[in-house]
Amino acid sequence: MSISYADPAKGFINNVFRDKEPWQIVTITTTTVLAGVWLWNFIFQDESLVKRGRKEIFKLARYVPWIRERIDKELSNLNDLFEKEAIHRLKDITILSRLPKKGMSHDEVLDHVKKCVNLGDYDWTNGSVSGTVYRNDADLVKLMADVYGVASYTNPLHPDVFPGVCKMEAEVVRSSCHLFNGGPDTCGTMTSGGTESILLACKAYRDYAKEVKGITKPEILMPITAHSAFDKAAQYLNIKVCTVPINPHSCTVSIEAMKKAITRNTIMLVGSTPNFPYGTKDNIEAISELGVRYGIPVHVDACLGGFLICFMQDAGYTIPPFDFILPGVTSISADTHKYGYAPKGSSVILYREKKYRHYQFTVTTDWPGGIYGSPTVNGSRAGGIIAACWAAMMYFGHDGYVQATKKIIETTKYIEQELRKLDCIFIFGTPATSVIALGSNDFHIFRLSEALNARGWNLNALQFPSGIHICITYVHTEEGVADRFLNDVKDELMNIMKQPDEPVEGKMAMYGMSQSIPDRSVVTDFVRFYLDSMYYTPKNIETDDQSNIE
Repeated sequence: MSISYADPAKGFINNVFRDKEPWQIVTITTTTVLAGVWLWNFIFQDESLVKRGRKEIFKLARYVPWIRERIDKELSNLNDLFEKEAIHRLKDITILSRLPKKGMSHDEVLDHVKKCVNLGDYDWTNGSVSGTVYRNDADLVKLMADVYGVASYTNPLHPDVFPGVCKMEAEVVRSSCHLFNGGPDTCGTMTSGGTESILLACKAYRDYAKEVKGITKPEILMPITAHSAFDKAAQYLNIKVCTVPINPHSCTVSIEAMKKAITRNTIMLVGSTPNFPYGTKDNIEAISELGVRYGIPVHVDACLGGFLICFMQDAGYTIPPFDFILPGVTSISADTHKYGYAPKGSSVILYREKKYRHYQFTVTTDWPGGIYGSPTVNGSRAGGIIAACWAAMMYFGHDGYVQATKKIIETTKYIEQELRKLDCIFIFGTPATSVIALGSNDFHIFRLSEALNARGWNLNALQFPSGIHICITYVHTEEGVADRFLNDVKDELMNIMKQPDEPVEGKMAMYGMSQSIPDRSVVTDFVRFYLDSMYYTPKNIETDDQSNIE
């Protein structure tokens, strides 16, 4: 005779519900199941209970009157600070709050534009800025202006009217596919920048996964160092982002952690060549193998250094495979407006096969205005940007890009080697292309950022952990620029190490402090106020006639 282990539990349940009405049994059962599901979801999330608990405590604390008043006061002070900085930036130029009564002349318009372009405290023409401006060549600027002038009012939304603009876009895409070892079936489109390229890849894989695999709760699996454009895409497209830690020494994604994080809802795997924070290159070969093994598309984000890394082998450098030569890589994003030296507003998103690009497209079939199809986010697009990008690629040609790449990588390696000789700072990982990230165990690295800022250098600040980086461009390859940077770093390190324990001051102190705030919604408010300041105009402009611009 056997006794079932379920008998005691069954007897207990029957005893509990013995005197209950049917509706009570249904209510209790439903409530218990829902509570269990909630508790399961609460406990088993990406973040630990402790971390989420801290967040909830700080969120609830904002409802306490005196805490809310203190936070609101600090946010108001911060808003005032950003506004004062905006006033300082605009102090030497006339602010136009409405249209002038009479139109400006050609010379007046041009003069005002020149004044606007030259506002600011940094000289981006002499190599004092990290990234941002990738080439400062008078002949190239003249060519871009001439080409854009010819094509400024064209629009590839109307291919029957402007077939030549579509031809140039197709040639940019095909040339880019060739550079990234694409075969005859590779394809893509131009976009307005890396963010749009990434967003479209996420959109394509979301829709592909839904229609082909039936995935209704899509997840992107990416390193914590992947560009924030993926997070933006996830917010726009209702996709869950699952981040994977990096190896602490190499600052590249942990392949083992990525493998463990794959679920049935994973719609794409992401790797960077290089990533923005540290300039290191993820192991795309290993990610490609995961993609093949689990049947998941792999996106390679080469927005930052794509038009360097694809020329590095021809420039004499050994680079592990990262592009369409790997069978698992199904898409690549690369910015032509960075090391492709095209004007800002151009990038490419490339796919291994048209089946993926088809899911990037947006098609409306039942609109009274007609059947509408759009390849990218924008409907109308700037034909002038397409023409200028095409012109830049034709202007440099393969050899021109190889020569530029060689100079940039040589300069990057020289700066890296010299920085590694300094004892009180360290370099995150191994730079793969042109980004060098610095940290320190002896002092707060943001002090170095502030000190270099005072000398005219504009570097990028990093967080979690604190760091700074410089992105080397062709402007930095000009004679004396690299040594000027290195000498300034050495001088400021000598000053800092006289009192290494001093706290950070100025804006960087606020940036450093923000990393310790568990309630990230407060930091979100910081950023919102900063973005508001970009659109600042005085409220008390009462001039009726602004046609005469000084």
